[in-house]
Amino acid sequence: MESMVRLPLSAAEIERGERLGALLRRARAERTMLEVALDAGVSPETLRKIESGRVATPAFPTIAAIAEVLGLSLDAVWAEITLTETLELRRWGQLRPL
Repeated sequence: MESMVRLPLSAAEIERGERLGALLRRARAERTMLEVALDAGVSPETLRKIESGRVATPAFPTIAAIAEVLGLSLDAVWAEITLTETLELRRWGQLRPL
C-alpha cells in the first residue's frame, strides 16, 4: 500500500487559511467554539485548528457545515479568503473586472 505524501503548502494557501480562520472567528462572534463545532458536526479541535490557521486547506464539507451554522454563504467565504489574490491579479492586469 502506497502512503500519501502531503506536499508543502504554498504561501498563498497558508495566507488563505489564515484569512479563513480570521473570518470564522469574526463570524462566530460571541458564540463559543464548542457550540459552533457541535452545531456544525465537527470536533471543537478541528474548528480550533481551522480558526488558528493550522489547517490551511480544510475539507470542503467541513467548511460548508461551519459556514452554514455561522450564516455565511460559501460565495462570501471564498470572496473573503481570495480577496488579496484577486486584487493582486487585477493590479498586474492578469484579471479583468467582472
